[in-house]
Amino acid sequence: MGITIVVGGQYGGEGKGKVSHFFAKEKNIAISVRVGGSNSGHTVINDKDETLILRQLPTPSILPNSISVLSAGSYIDIDVLMDEIKLTGISDKQLLIDENAMVITAEDKDNESSGTLRGDIGSTLSGTGACVKRRIDRSKITKLAKDIDELKPYIIATKEYLYQALQDGKDILIEGTQGYGLSLLHSPYYPYTTSRDTTAAGFLSEVGLSPLDVDEIILVIRTFPIRVEGNSGCLENEISWDRIQKKPELSSVTKNERRIAHFDSNIVKKAIISNRPTKIILNHVDYVLEDDKKDFIENIENEINLKIDFIGLSNSMLEKNI
Repeated sequence: MGITIVVGGQYGGEGKGKVSHFFAKEKNIAISVRVGGSNSGHTVINDKDETLILRQLPTPSILPNSISVLSAGSYIDIDVLMDEIKLTGISDKQLLIDENAMVITAEDKDNESSGTLRGDIGSTLSGTGACVKRRIDRSKITKLAKDIDELKPYIIATKEYLYQALQDGKDILIEGTQGYGLSLLHSPYYPYTTSRDTTAAGFLSEVGLSPLDVDEIILVIRTFPIRVEGNSGCLENEISWDRIQKKPELSSVTKNERRIAHFDSNIVKKAIISNRPTKIILNHVDYVLEDDKKDFIENIENEINLKIDFIGLSNSMLEKNI
């Protein structure tokens, strides 16, 4: 029994939400942890075939009897969170929030909107980055989640709770956000990054548990990597959506058209070095022409020198790669 961490191997949008939901259900993992802020949305399809986009809650939160945890490394937009609580129907007992999580304020959003982040690096302007900066400033007037009345029903020392769950033989899934190519520390494209580290080690640090408790690291990649719109940084081998004859994808946060490119093994190989995955998932295989799929997958395996364990389509399905 231990921890499974789901990470992205490119620039976000790889399908981590679908993968987190799939493995939580497949492995009967009752406790899932979401890290990061409201600047990334994860998509999941429920048992009514409805598509949900979650920016704060982990996607396994839609599973019956699931416990969702927002860690100390979470940056919470209260309005977004409350909407998702209603959307998923989870009860007070199913959501736990760490006392040291941060709350994104209206001032955080205003500070980003009034600056040049959108034009300079393609920021989503969710206020997450400004909230991270405010945490680093260590001002005595900064309030944590435990100080906010609306969140008090959910507040708990999540590290102790999760540690005890591990001692009791329970599994935990950590749903990481964004992708390796956006890591503040490790991306080769700084400053075109997010405001946090986006590796398994970074996510684990935000949760506050030990590397010795990690059993699996699942790296999620996609056949044609994407980045958010605008001046968001380098995207090797960028193409138009017409080239693959697919309807353009829209960002789950800004709702603007994403950029897309041919597969680039270089960023994935860097992600493999930093994350040492035990499983690799290749999503959006339906973006490849039918006759080319087998060769496409084999070429990727040869380039990254690892086997693809599961393949996925644009919907919620995953299947073993045999």
